Amino acid sequence: MWKRGSFQMMVMLGRRRVGKTTLIDEFADGKRTLYFTARQQTSTNNLRDFCRTMYSFFGLPDSMPMLASWQEALDFLADRAAQEPGRFLFVFDEFPYAAMSERSLPSSLQIIIDHKLKNLDLMMILCGSNEEFMESKILGYKSPLYGRRTGQMRLAPFDAFDARDMLGQISAEDAVRYYATFGGTPYYLAQIRPELGYERNVIDLMFNTSGLLYEEPAMLMRQELRDPATYNSVMDAVGQGETKQNAIADKAGIAPSAIGKYLTVLTDLGLVERQVPFGADPARSRKGLWKIRDPFFAFWYRFVSPNLTSIESGDGELVAKATVFGPALDTYVGQRFEDVCLQWLHRANSDSELPFLATRFGHWWGADPVAKAQADIDVIAADQQSGHILLGERKWRNDVNVAETIATLRGRAKLIPGYTEHRFALFLKTDELARTARERGESDLMVRSVNDLFRGK
Repeated sequence: MWKRGSFQMMVMLGRRRVGKTTLIDEFADGKRTLYFTARQQTSTNNLRDFCRTMYSFFGLPDSMPMLASWQEALDFLADRAAQEPGRFLFVFDEFPYAAMSERSLPSSLQIIIDHKLKNLDLMMILCGSNEEFMESKILGYKSPLYGRRTGQMRLAPFDAFDARDMLGQISAEDAVRYYATFGGTPYYLAQIRPELGYERNVIDLMFNTSGLLYEEPAMLMRQELRDPATYNSVMDAVGQGETKQNAIADKAGIAPSAIGKYLTVLTDLGLVERQVPFGADPARSRKGLWKIRDPFFAFWYRFVSPNLTSIESGDGELVAKATVFGPALDTYVGQRFEDVCLQWLHRANSDSELPFLATRFGHWWGADPVAKAQADIDVIAADQQSGHILLGERKWRNDVNVAETIATLRGRAKLIPGYTEHRFALFLKTDELARTARERGESDLMVRSVNDLFRGK
């Protein structure tokens, strides 16, 4: 976009701590850049700060008076830019803060773009952490700015493989543990000191009142939401294992008729998600289950939140050793290992490493009429048009009955109708288990250990 040599407007969105500002700073390095970051303050104060930043960029004296409105300020910017030689970059970071305190700002910006900026050698980046606002007020059809963007970028947290790259030389098993605990948000990963070991990092960062991530979820709730206590109760309920909407409402102490609103807001923030079995229509399925989407928040509400009183009393390390580092952690990491396996399938598919080109991914749960019991399939990759499907099972254990696991997986092939060509996959914790599975020599079975997953990815 920068190289096109015409007016360009990039819209960048993504939740807090995901690295938007760092990415923009890296991109802006070496470019003439007018960089303004709005704050949660009155429109007058944001306008004053913008004028000072703009005056400084154009080399004008600080004594110049503040302009009377955003319309005037943007008009001034356009007129000065027209007089300046060469291309420059205009970054408006945290745009929602300014626009929420001045509702006319999107309209004012649209007018300036249409009448002046579109003819200039300028690139603009509008950036914001409030994804719902960015989607509705900038990208949405009813927004004054609809159709003005020339590009958009939704910045998401890293997957487990990029997260490992941030942490350096750690084992594949530790990479899964760190990802299951801290997720892929760069700011959280940057706090980790791998040389201290996994347990020490968890204790120091989350089970200590001075730990940088101890209050992170609560701080985000306070910054983004008007009723943080209620939303926190919803997150607590999901974090403690409630997956159905009415059960979440009951545990959180909220009327069932009201819980949908809270879950929708948390979904917009990227904190929770509703999952349906593979092949089901999300709009119609009654089998939808709620889960915390981000691994860090899932870990925090599973292990930290229930123990806040003890941590505040100075017993955080004792609590962590008693409640986290043991079977409960293996169970939790095993659940998140499913995410890692699915991420690997996406990457392998992009690299043409699967037996076919998959167009759909997910996992499945429901009733097995033959076994007359509930069943699940951990990871699935499929292409409905060609009839190919890959069914995968993940095991985060050192001891697995490989033959039994394979037989069970094969027995569930008919649970998902509409596919004629079946492949199978085992994702196992150790190289020894993977070797045992491969020795069976089954041509339709793909086997990967944790080390295999991270090798070359």
